[in-house]
Amino acid sequence: MIEYNNLVNDILSLKSTSISLYVFIVLALLLSLAIDIIFGELPTRIHPVVIVGSLIDFFKRIFINVKNKLSGLLVVLCVLIVSTIILYLIYLVCSFNLILLFIVFTILLSSTFSVNMLLQTAIDVANALNESIDKARQLVSYLVSRETDQLTESFIVSATIESLTENITDSYVAPVFYYFVFGAVILYSPIDTALFYLLLVPMFYRIFNTLDAMLGYKTEELNHIGYFPAKIDDILNFIPSRLSGIFVVFSAYLLKLDWKNAYKIMMRDARKCPSPNSGFTMAPTAGALNIQLIKKDTYILGDDNKDITADDISKAVKLSKLTIILFTITIIFLFTLLFVIL
Repeated sequence: MIEYNNLVNDILSLKSTSISLYVFIVLALLLSLAIDIIFGELPTRIHPVVIVGSLIDFFKRIFINVKNKLSGLLVVLCVLIVSTIILYLIYLVCSFNLILLFIVFTILLSSTFSVNMLLQTAIDVANALNESIDKARQLVSYLVSRETDQLTESFIVSATIESLTENITDSYVAPVFYYFVFGAVILYSPIDTALFYLLLVPMFYRIFNTLDAMLGYKTEELNHIGYFPAKIDDILNFIPSRLSGIFVVFSAYLLKLDWKNAYKIMMRDARKCPSPNSGFTMAPTAGALNIQLIKKDTYILGDDNKDITADDISKAVKLSKLTIILFTITIIFLFTLLFVIL
């Protein structure tokens, strides 16, 4: 009888822990998303991505003279180690009080995605086109690596929609996807300092994404050091980018856009981009809006069914918003279903 009672108590204790973890995981995501939407980015001086960027720049200067691909791997390892130490120290300081830990956890989690900036930047370009094309060119120059000084309105609109939709994956879907995947792991295989690792996983994704953004270019200077960051980012985005594309198609259906064409163009054109992942959100957007997205001498996505205009940016913003909302609802639903069933 004693052994039976102990077993029951252990089961009840485990279930109670699982429920607490489940509530923590879901609530932290929802509140962090609210923080990002309402307040936007954290101040530059304390923004984790800015700090990571400084670390990348520091180790880049150290290893840039190693003229082989090992240099990039060394940068990756050094940045990950230092970032992990910093994050763990923050966790230790906050772990003595659950409320403080939850607040800091939520704020840091909000820094791993960037919905507010993603959408608002596209809106700003659309508004700028109504004022001055030069102002719009300047704003677009912050979004894309191509030269923007001579871009016409149609190419400005195209570049804006490309940047917006490509970053649906990087700026939201991927970090949240990995957050819930690891959340499911710790829910049923509890480990020590589970909440630290739960935060570390999306943070690692953001670090790899930032490494790719800073080093992953095929220039003479970065050709060697950027190899590993670019490849790791490609691997991490493989599944999230394709999930994002599916949700773009579904969102097009709900918005009464051309969802059939969105699916058709995604299947036909998604692999035309140099990146193995970016086309899976750009191409269905082009299809849904019946426009072409063009980067000169690089790719053409979609069919030239109509002229592209500033109004298409607004439509792309609505499509991106709904994609993010639907993905959030779906992944929380699946996570909840997994929790209930298992």
